[in-house]
Amino acid sequence: MIISKTPFRVSFLGGGSDLKDFYQNEPGTVFSSSINKYIYLSIHKYFNTGKQLLKYSKTEEVDTLDQIKHPIIREVFKHYDIKNMDFNSTADIPSGTGVGSSSAFTSGLINLCSELKNLKLTNVEIAKQACHFEIDVLNEPIGKQDQYGCSLGGLKLITFNPDDSVIVKNLNISENNLTELENNLFLYYTSLTRKTSSILAVQKLNTFKNISTKNNLRRMSKMAIDLFSEFENGTIDNIGNYLDEAWKLKKELTKNISNSLIDDIYSKGIRSGADGGKLLGAGGGGFILFHVPKKNQKHFLFEMKDYRRFDFKFEFDGTKIVYNDKR
Repeated sequence: MIISKTPFRVSFLGGGSDLKDFYQNEPGTVFSSSINKYIYLSIHKYFNTGKQLLKYSKTEEVDTLDQIKHPIIREVFKHYDIKNMDFNSTADIPSGTGVGSSSAFTSGLINLCSELKNLKLTNVEIAKQACHFEIDVLNEPIGKQDQYGCSLGGLKLITFNPDDSVIVKNLNISENNLTELENNLFLYYTSLTRKTSSILAVQKLNTFKNISTKNNLRRMSKMAIDLFSEFENGTIDNIGNYLDEAWKLKKELTKNISNSLIDDIYSKGIRSGADGGKLLGAGGGGFILFHVPKKNQKHFLFEMKDYRRFDFKFEFDGTKIVYNDKR
């Protein structure tokens, strides 16, 4: 058996500028971090010769790779010629919640299959392949930030260039500031899930046609660079203001990004002591990230007690193989 472990991610600023419709004309930049919530994928020889057994949110038993209904599994298995295997998936967080679950799945699957084939892919190569499968092969209307954020791990500034090159810069931050930042970020679940591609498809169209959408994405990309620079210079207190401005800009991208429930939770968080926050992912549901100064946290936690808080820490490994009894 081989098992891969791949983190989910939270995106602070710049989401949307990683779509090719934006960065094909000018660089897009995202500031994000992987977190200590994971998707675990395992694979081992299947008892029934000549068949594939796949267990994720559904169960499939098929005779050929072309019969696999899960598009990512089908294309990655075909590429690596994975046959007669029992495949399993389990995760700390469900899909459609804005933490990069689809790309974490793809990255972890590539890592798993390449390990099975005794290939030594770097995490950057895994991220590139994940982008290829999701965007080029399956034509998903998504960007590149999740594949790099989940594959590489850590707090990173990721720049996407018009020539399709990607530049990744690790955050240089003191241990004390890292701990303070971690302690001041609060994640709440909206109890809503959504299909990312349906929202991003509209955003891609708006990016192509609407100059105000491009300007908003340009501003959000610049904010990612500015906040990253402030963190490296030792200033971490302004993140709430950045998140709040980014959330206002993001809501202007498409009408489906927010709704009355999300707006109510966000407003309650601000009234309760948060100085900023944003919905993670494409929009429509998932998690809201708040920044709450230490002096306000006791009151904030009391006022937000009716909502489900999801505790997390930063992580720095990215996707990795945690078990292989074939080595």
